[in-house]
Amino acid sequence: MLPTSHAALHSASFPFPVTLALVLAALVYTRGWYRLRSDPLNRIPAWRLAVFMTGLFSIWIAVGSTLATLDDELLSVHMLQHCLLMAVGPPLILLAAPVLPFRLGLPEFMVQGILLRLFRCSPLGSLGRALTHPVFCWFAGTITVIAWHVPALFELGLRSHWWHETQRASFFVAGILFWIPVVQPWPGIAKWPRWSIPLYLFLATLPCDALSAFLTFSDRVVYPSYLSAPPLLNSSPLQDQETAGALMWVFVTFVYLIPAVAITIEILSPGRDWRWDDHRGSSVCPTRINEN
Repeated sequence: MLPTSHAALHSASFPFPVTLALVLAALVYTRGWYRLRSDPLNRIPAWRLAVFMTGLFSIWIAVGSTLATLDDELLSVHMLQHCLLMAVGPPLILLAAPVLPFRLGLPEFMVQGILLRLFRCSPLGSLGRALTHPVFCWFAGTITVIAWHVPALFELGLRSHWWHETQRASFFVAGILFWIPVVQPWPGIAKWPRWSIPLYLFLATLPCDALSAFLTFSDRVVYPSYLSAPPLLNSSPLQDQETAGALMWVFVTFVYLIPAVAITIEILSPGRDWRWDDHRGSSVCPTRINEN
């Protein structure tokens, strides 16, 4: 390892707040999942617990591991962070059908005193329906990707720690919103026909493909801060930018293609009803939530 990268890794401070938040989320979900194991009607299979933990771990890799210390030196690492925060962690967390486990995993005084009152509030319910509408979710994910890769905003995130954390948080929140219509982690979300979701995913790849092509084939370094970054992995800033563009193109293509193909197979499978029949699972997978 080059001295500059070695120093960068060892100069990183342990991200205690992020790690604590992820550990608490894991404990709450596990507690709720364990309580549901005794209920044969609402039992959540172990694979959902596994994908939830994997989703949390991918978020930690992006913002809490030593990988996060290199995002100021390598655009490819920065791009990998964005992919983990938008295209890996959120869909895995939603696939875990987290609503009921969190409902049972949180202390009862929080559920009764805070959450239920919020859910019963009519304006918040209307806001929630608007925020989970496929049109809004699509634009939230697309605009977030495009906006933060505009050079002025991207450079702002590199220069300011506060804006950098805001950038990371917005990628995660936009990722959650974007994947809600695809995964459908609770009933009442599917406002559009299910066949429209592959089209939803395909249209989302277009701005990502355009951005990745621009980064890959540009003959200049788009983000000036990487010109002054120390050389790492024996690659020039322009080569690193090409790697970042190629990484984004391959990553987004395959991550969006997999659920699009899975949903298409669901739709075309004869004799199957993919409508919601309870509150427990996700229609993206044909397996019922009370499987063993």
